[in-house]
Amino acid sequence: MSEKHRIIVIGSGPAGDTAALYTARAGLKPLVLAGFGAGGPPGGQLMLTTEIENFPGFPNGGISGPELMARMRQQAIDFGAEFRDVDVTRVDFSKQPFRIWVDDNELVAEAVIISTGARSRLLGIDGEEKLIARGLHTCATCDGAFYRNKKMIVIGGGDTAMEEASFLTRFGDVNVVHRREEFRASKTMLERAQKNPKITWTLNEQPLEYLKRDNGTVCGIKSRNTKTGEVTDIKSDGVFLAIGHIPNTDLFKGQLKMHDNGYLVTGAAAGGPKEHPNTYTSVEGVFAAGDVQDHTYRQAITAAGTGCMAAIDAERWLAARE
Repeated sequence: MSEKHRIIVIGSGPAGDTAALYTARAGLKPLVLAGFGAGGPPGGQLMLTTEIENFPGFPNGGISGPELMARMRQQAIDFGAEFRDVDVTRVDFSKQPFRIWVDDNELVAEAVIISTGARSRLLGIDGEEKLIARGLHTCATCDGAFYRNKKMIVIGGGDTAMEEASFLTRFGDVNVVHRREEFRASKTMLERAQKNPKITWTLNEQPLEYLKRDNGTVCGIKSRNTKTGEVTDIKSDGVFLAIGHIPNTDLFKGQLKMHDNGYLVTGAAAGGPKEHPNTYTSVEGVFAAGDVQDHTYRQAITAAGTGCMAAIDAERWLAARE
């Protein structure tokens, strides 16, 4: 027997937890499948963030990522949402009701909200993930303010790296480290960064490992020159990776319409209502929120906002079917 639900949320984080809160308050008793198979640790990327200063309502030093996600989850639970930290292993959106598997256990739902997020591309250096938020960062907007009047490294050569480096100069000096002399960045973005007097350039350098202080936090990189083979230490107060993001959409390949970069298509472009922005995917009854469909803003507050939108869209869609 399949376990039946009116609505299932796949993934947690600000988008999934907000969607759970709103659908729970609407009496839909959502089930949130928040485990690693949904794209990362329960709670999403904020579980790797030590302190958040830019989420509204938390002044004077902000709040830690894990604490914020714990509060958001508990708020949804208080209104009747159920959370399970389990892996989603397969889905079938080809017909109603939608089918979702956790290993060999099948669940069915009338509506689904996807909030599996995206993950930052890493260099693949051993132990790298454990250094996130310990001097190693993947979001200048999120963490740049911690480096006022300090020196930072930005690793990358695309538009994201140019944008991150330019933003970080509001706080301190930036050294862009890139493994080639050529850049993938657009001409406009590159020229803007090159004209910024607070940005210096270290080219033809391939990072090998992270330099660490006695307390284990990152204070630069050890790199090899791709032309000479010389290995050098490049010191800084913090390191920002800007080599792109990967949406957690492998579960949905062949089931939902995606952009070329793997992000889910939502709204009118996916076949949803044309009169207003919405979170409809290419399958009616399946909605998407947060970074899994947002490759522009990627902020906790925007993810929470689209989680609210997805919940309202799903609630109204279910009501129209009654």
